[in-house]
Amino acid sequence: MALTARQEEIKAEFIKVRGTWGEAWESMLRLDPEFLHAYLNLSAVPWRKNRLPDKIKELIYLAIDANATHMYLPGVRAHVKAALDLGVTQQEIMEVLELCATLGIHAMNVGVPILVEVLTEKGLRDGPGPLNAYQQQLKEEFTRARGYWNPFWDEMLELDPEMFAAYTEFSSVPWRSGTLEPKVKEFIYIAFDTAATHLYAKGLKAHIENAISLGAAPAEILEVMEIASVLGIHGVMSSAPIVEEEAAARKAGATQPG
Repeated sequence: MALTARQEEIKAEFIKVRGTWGEAWESMLRLDPEFLHAYLNLSAVPWRKNRLPDKIKELIYLAIDANATHMYLPGVRAHVKAALDLGVTQQEIMEVLELCATLGIHAMNVGVPILVEVLTEKGLRDGPGPLNAYQQQLKEEFTRARGYWNPFWDEMLELDPEMFAAYTEFSSVPWRSGTLEPKVKEFIYIAFDTAATHLYAKGLKAHIENAISLGAAPAEILEVMEIASVLGIHGVMSSAPIVEEEAAARKAGATQPG
């Protein structure tokens, strides 16, 4: 079906502003061009403000799409391609994925305080115990490798130092061997913590604090959040082609001779 003049106008503007096009956008354009135009205006905010370099924006999109709470693989592929086109290296992309892999520790960050709360309620715990020499060493190693300490690590360090030691080693790899600027690493954490599929507020606050201490401007952090805010469009992108396919199949079936 040929596009109308308005649809062609929206398509041209989308490609100009966002530099991309694909089947999902084409389906959305045919089904509801004004919705696609409204989405274009929403998603274009960080590209018109341009407080972050384009390559960093692409890495933030990648962090949102590639983290374990979302895993939107069409977006992963699109933003890997875009990042490579902008000169991002494979190693930098891998570094973003390694940072995203730390999301799993939030099971401990959320779970251990609840365990402590239950133990206290049942009279099985009467307060935090003092750190032994090994635990103190682990705390110092984490602070040195990751550049910060937050009280939400205290109970995990106390109750499960072996797990904490393993996590310190795991999470420190991109900080020891990576090349991205430290504040950009913090932007990656902010991106997947603030994403609607995760919303890990405790970690988000910690990483905003870290980013600011590393010199990030509030406007840069807001731009990370603006990029994360468009995640909801993936439901439409995945579904619009299906709507067209099923409607076409229904129409074809209705016109079959009986």
